[in-house]
Amino acid sequence: MQQSNRRIAVLGAGNMGGALIGGILKAGVAARENIAATTRSPEHASDIARKFGVATTVQGNRAAAAAADLVVLAVKPSTVPHLLEEIRGVLRDDQILLSVAAALPIALIEKLAARRMPVIRAMPNIPVIVEEGATAIACNDVVGPEQRALVEDIFRSIGVVCTVDEELMDAVTALSGSGPAYIYMVIEALIAGGLKMGISREISTKLAEQTVLGAAKLVRETGLHPAILRDQVITPGGVTISAIHELERHGLRAMLISAIETATNHSRSKTRSIAERAKAQP
Repeated sequence: MQQSNRRIAVLGAGNMGGALIGGILKAGVAARENIAATTRSPEHASDIARKFGVATTVQGNRAAAAAADLVVLAVKPSTVPHLLEEIRGVLRDDQILLSVAAALPIALIEKLAARRMPVIRAMPNIPVIVEEGATAIACNDVVGPEQRALVEDIFRSIGVVCTVDEELMDAVTALSGSGPAYIYMVIEALIAGGLKMGISREISTKLAEQTVLGAAKLVRETGLHPAILRDQVITPGGVTISAIHELERHGLRAMLISAIETATNHSRSKTRSIAERAKAQP
């Protein structure tokens, strides 16, 4: 299907949904006039329409889904069952159903949709708002290469995207989904360290945020292992090795690894609980 004819519905255009609309427009996946968004409040609908120039309605989920080739479920996981109950009567086998409610497994979405159609489960993280997101997607076996490429193009326009087996989505949630919170704590601690040593809050914040941004960019652009880049900063008997010794003594790496392991297990437990509740429903 040509980009000019492709129709997309973003159901629940909050922060994540709004970021996806921006990505759709940036990637040229669909023309502005072929994008429909829905929100829960008239005020937010006006904001989305003004910001992106797309048709936005309040509670117009069924009509938007009926006209779309790609239906994006951008609501909270707890809202997805109600939303799919509302729109399932207008869904078609040739549509793509994209869920960014990452806690919901594909099998559950298929059951709630009550049809065998292409379903893609995505775990984007919050930096998609500034077009630096990290997203992993998993697909059911109905999704074709062109359909997957279409969704990848959207997420690639607002960051990076990887395709993984669905069984890894809980680990993805723990690593990149929750990961920004870990990095915010690192930035916060760096700022506090600067403050303790007499640097002003403004300068500490500026130096800390740029240090994290620059270090991440260097990993991406050089392709070098972080340990190699770390060693390039270290000089014998220098300041950096003294600080690293202290970080290692307090188990920084072990704590982060354990945090991801704990978060993965918690995500698995939540996903399992959601699936079991769904199976119990008629």
